[in-house]
Amino acid sequence: MANKNMSDAKTARKDEFYTQLTDIEKELQHYWPHFRDKVVLCNCDDPYESNFFKYFALRFNQLGLKKLICTCYNGSPVQGNELVFCFEPWEGEVRKQAYKVEITEVTDVNGDGAVDLADVRYLLQNDKNVLSTLQTGDFRDPECIELLKQADIVVTNPPFSLFREYLAQLVKYNKKFLIIGNVNAITYKEVFPLMKENLLWLGPSITSGDRKFNVPDNYPLNAAGCGVDNDGRKYIRVKGVRWFTNLDHKKRHEELDLVCRYSSEEYPTYDNYDAIEVSKTSDIPYDYMESMGVPITFLDKFSPDQFEILGLMSGAKGDGLTNGNDGRAKFYVKGKSVYARILIRNKHPQKP
Repeated sequence: MANKNMSDAKTARKDEFYTQLTDIEKELQHYWPHFRDKVVLCNCDDPYESNFFKYFALRFNQLGLKKLICTCYNGSPVQGNELVFCFEPWEGEVRKQAYKVEITEVTDVNGDGAVDLADVRYLLQNDKNVLSTLQTGDFRDPECIELLKQADIVVTNPPFSLFREYLAQLVKYNKKFLIIGNVNAITYKEVFPLMKENLLWLGPSITSGDRKFNVPDNYPLNAAGCGVDNDGRKYIRVKGVRWFTNLDHKKRHEELDLVCRYSSEEYPTYDNYDAIEVSKTSDIPYDYMESMGVPITFLDKFSPDQFEILGLMSGAKGDGLTNGNDGRAKFYVKGKSVYARILIRNKHPQKP
């Protein structure tokens, strides 16, 4: 049911999914050394409303950040929920204007003995130098691209419907990043080649199950897993989300403990390609040295030190190997198709 929400969102461009702070904390703990003396950009986030903003603002000193930049786009449905900014012209209503916030220092400005969101709120409301308006706030807008050029690391949850375009921009400008997307993006022609060449990989904190995302007040709650939390905010649950990154982390160098032994009876060869079918990552044989087809969720456990990614099957009949595709990549075993398979090879197989 949650996947139905995802499909509907892509069709209607209703993909304003706001990440939970707990999910951000669980993932970001693996990357702290990367952030010291860096400029962090959150360019799909309403300053103060976004949990990405809150995470980095609260840990600004702990992470040793040089600068935090967050942007908001025109008409954002959550702008002003927690902190209202008044932009000219004033006509009796709060105008939802695109703007940016740049923070270079977070101190205990209210003198309560702790650095917290109250200090950040005070800073934003009283220091005119950290807040300024934008034309649109769209990440593709030239002024937002200029902000991207300043950044060392980009961390955010981009609109799922624009994931390909968003990722392509990060690659074009050679940025380090940590972003959220759908697991099926692995098979996109814009994404899989990067994973194959070890230029992109998955984060360690989400490998299965669904995740809760807050949505705007006008978002329809018409599927199971939706609801309203204790703070009165609407939410949905979405399956198949993953963190995509090019920031290294220790987990991706942990090798799988392989316990299965190869036999031709247990591991059939594909009808249309010279490789064996391995339906579960846990069933990868420790002693097989040739090509193997594994589910795309294998990438949750992939270590570049242990395996080599060879490609992905393409075409309606599964008759060609490619670096990526937009359709349902197919292999066939005894005339029956299996869903998308990534071709891998064990770099250090044990002797039979």
